[in-house]
Amino acid sequence: MDELTEAQRDELAAALRELAEELPRALDLAAEGTATVELDQQSVGRLSRMDEMQRQAMAKSGRRSLELRLQQVRAALDALEDGTYGECRACEEPIGYARLEARPETGFCLECQRAREGKRG
Repeated sequence: MDELTEAQRDELAAALRELAEELPRALDLAAEGTATVELDQQSVGRLSRMDEMQRQAMAKSGRRSLELRLQQVRAALDALEDGTYGECRACEEPIGYARLEARPETGFCLECQRAREGKRG
């Protein structure tokens, strides 16, 4: 893969800065969905309570995903500062512009990401 051009690096840096601003707002909104909800057992049936518990679990999972993505964005911004942005953290090869354009916070090339996911699965 080719190294990033200066224009591509600038474009991706702008995308990362935008994500660094947007994700905390999304986390604030997600926090509202994960708050404990008190249900009046006299007026709400068991299925409604189960539905609410499932919705809350999904909201917590979504919040964890947002938190992880924000960590990745911050790590990518740090990599921009130290000159290692766009380099796979596993194999140290260039990640490739198309992958970074789709997910500017990624720290791994597609091949290494697939290998990491295979190890977890």
